[in-house]
Amino acid sequence: MMNLSRSVALISLFLLPLLSFSFSVDNPTDRRVLVLLDDLSLKSSHSIFFSTLKSRGFDLDFKLADDSKLALQRYGQYLYDGLIIFAPSTERFGGSLDSKSIADFVDSGRDLILSADTSASDLIRGIALECGVDFDEDSSAMVIDHSSFSLSDGDHTLIAADDLVKSDVILGKTKIEAPVLFRGVAHSLNPTNNLVLKVLSASPSAYSANPSSKLSSPPQLTGSAISLVSVMQARNNARVVISGSLQLFSDRLFRSGVQKAGSPNKYEKSGNEQFATELSKWVFHERGHLKAGSLVHHRVGETDEPSIYRIKDDLEFSVETLEWSGRSWEPYVADDLQVQFYMMSPYVLKTLSTDKKGMFHTSFKVPDVYGVFQFKVEYEKLGYTTLSLSKQIPVRPYRHNEYERFIPTAYPYYGACFTTMAGFFVFSFVYLYHK
Repeated sequence: MMNLSRSVALISLFLLPLLSFSFSVDNPTDRRVLVLLDDLSLKSSHSIFFSTLKSRGFDLDFKLADDSKLALQRYGQYLYDGLIIFAPSTERFGGSLDSKSIADFVDSGRDLILSADTSASDLIRGIALECGVDFDEDSSAMVIDHSSFSLSDGDHTLIAADDLVKSDVILGKTKIEAPVLFRGVAHSLNPTNNLVLKVLSASPSAYSANPSSKLSSPPQLTGSAISLVSVMQARNNARVVISGSLQLFSDRLFRSGVQKAGSPNKYEKSGNEQFATELSKWVFHERGHLKAGSLVHHRVGETDEPSIYRIKDDLEFSVETLEWSGRSWEPYVADDLQVQFYMMSPYVLKTLSTDKKGMFHTSFKVPDVYGVFQFKVEYEKLGYTTLSLSKQIPVRPYRHNEYERFIPTAYPYYGACFTTMAGFFVFSFVYLYHK
């Protein structure tokens, strides 16, 4: 028994470093991803999507959603850095996995892809709701569009969607020319949640209803209020993709030709593969991931960082900012990065100039106010991770021996003083000695 305990302890010591290897700011890719499936046949029916992830260095661990050994953590460390849930009909996860543990997984800064369809369970809907996405309450409803459907199928539930978010960082710089095929359920976004964003929206003529029955009342979700695919970037920079269609990621729709109703353009291949690939690059931090170095500041003409500034000092400020390109860190180039010199409120707000090599810099004069200030860089831009850096520095007033001996603006008062003294001397002389 004693030997068994020692063996377990020894194995744990070897395992802990491996389990601790997870998402790193210095190396955002080459991560392990857990893929939960309703049926293992999805590995072959969605093989192209999974192959693109593997080709980019991701280690995919496929498991059934009801596997009794499911766990995201072991010994207090996360086993995975990303989670893909392609199990819309699952009523209950196996093992120790539940909606709370998935919420904690995202709260820890890790990423999630969640896909639903018409069979979406309350469990899947609840996870989406935690992320600010609300699926249509009618479990039999699908997105229907009589003017933006795919002519190749003729079914008005197979939507040819082309209303994409205008963001190169989320969907890549190469424009997605072909429409994206979508068959699934509609969702809306929580208006109070400013972290969630539509990536693929329905057309104004779309609505959500049961396609096999006549409408007895106006549908709740209509037009551009319907989101087909949405993303969320949490305040801790964890990223989430929520899709109302599992088929969107399937090999069949990846390879399918598409012609949108009312459009003369016919495409041999839909935009699904490009859309899913580019979106997966974003959600797994292969793009739009920023890293900033330490904040550097010093007086003009000096190189050493002082421990305190004096009011009206001229100073220089700089910070290095890099972007992950998928393989290496590259200089980040932008014209909207700002620094605040802050005490209760910003006394100085300056836009930083860049040398296009990743270094952002500016110079300014310390305000005529003393106290404890902060250099603050707060950067939020669509699709990019948030930067939040600060460094505290005190500012002192002039010492008694640092004031100017004679202030030029006071020369009139100096003159008036000496004139008064001279006048009094002349008056006294005349009064005393003149008869």
